[in-house]
Amino acid sequence: MELGNSSLAYLAAGIGAGLAVVGGAAGIGRLAAAAMEGTARQPQASADIRTTMIIAAALIEGATLFAEVICILLAFK
Repeated sequence: MELGNSSLAYLAAGIGAGLAVVGGAAGIGRLAAAAMEGTARQPQASADIRTTMIIAAALIEGATLFAEVICILLAFK
């Protein structure tokens, strides 16, 4: 069985997209765990911690989405 260039591009895009999603999910999971720990330690700062967590999660989601778009573009170029 011979793999063409387009087959390898689809494979690489799939692997890259999967790694991007796993990395983003792991980052947001660690972020949420740290935010819950911080809120448990200092309940009066929960509003500030929540705001910072939401901003950081949005940045992680943006980077993950950017990686997904790059993978799709590389697959269909």
